[in-house]
Amino acid sequence: MDQLGAKAASGTGTRYSDIIYEKIVAMIADGRFPVNERLPSEPNLALMLGASRPVVREALERLRNDQVVVSRKGSGSYVIQRPDQSVLQQVPVGSLADVQRFFEFRAGLEAEAAALAARNWQPGDKVRIMAALKALERCLGNGELGADEDRELHDAIAAATGNQYHVTVREWFKPHFAIGHSVTRSLSLKRTPLHVRHVQDEHQAIVEAVLSHREAAAHEAMKTHILNARARMFQGIGG
Repeated sequence: MDQLGAKAASGTGTRYSDIIYEKIVAMIADGRFPVNERLPSEPNLALMLGASRPVVREALERLRNDQVVVSRKGSGSYVIQRPDQSVLQQVPVGSLADVQRFFEFRAGLEAEAAALAARNWQPGDKVRIMAALKALERCLGNGELGADEDRELHDAIAAATGNQYHVTVREWFKPHFAIGHSVTRSLSLKRTPLHVRHVQDEHQAIVEAVLSHREAAAHEAMKTHILNARARMFQGIGG
C-alpha cells in the first residue's frame, strides 16, 4: 500500500491546507520566494493560490513549525530556508506535510523503542543491530544511498524491544518509514562528506546507548536523530 492508499485506508485523506503548504514550499524551492525575502501577505497568497485565508494561514503555521519561514511581528512572514527541489519529486502530491507529521510521530515512537531495546535486547538482537550499523558504514564509504540499510537498523532496534507491537507498527506504516528514509538519505548524498558522517555518528550514538543498557541516553539519542532528520528534509543541499 502506497502513502496515499494508506492515508485513504486510515480515513485521513489530504487536507487542502496540505496542498497549499506544498505549493508554497515548491515556490520557495524554485526560488520564486527567495531566502530572507518576505512572503506575499495572506490575502495576496490566498488570491495567488486560489485558497481561503484560513487555509493559507494554516499552511503558513505548518511552514513556521518546519522552520521554513519565520514571522516577524508587524512585518509578515520571511523565508529562512530553501528546501532542495528533489524533496518534492520524491513524495506523492499533497503528501509533504504528511511526511513531516510522520517524523513527529516517529520521534516519540522510536525514542521509546530505543529505551525499551536498551532494557531488553538479547544476544541475537546485538548481532542484528551491529550488522545493520556496519552495512550503513559500508554504504557511507561507497557513496551508496543506504535507505534499506538505514531502515534495517531501525527495524532491528524495534525488534530488540521484545515487544511485538513496535514491530507491527513498523510493518503497518512500512511505506511511510520507507519514504522518510529514502528522502533523507537521498539528500545526504548531495551534501558534504562531513554531513553524512554526522548522520552516521547519530546512528552510532543510538547503538552505543542501546547496547550499553543506557535507557535514557538511548531515548534521547533516537529522539534527537529523528528530529534532526525531520529538520534535514528542508535544509536544502547546502544545509
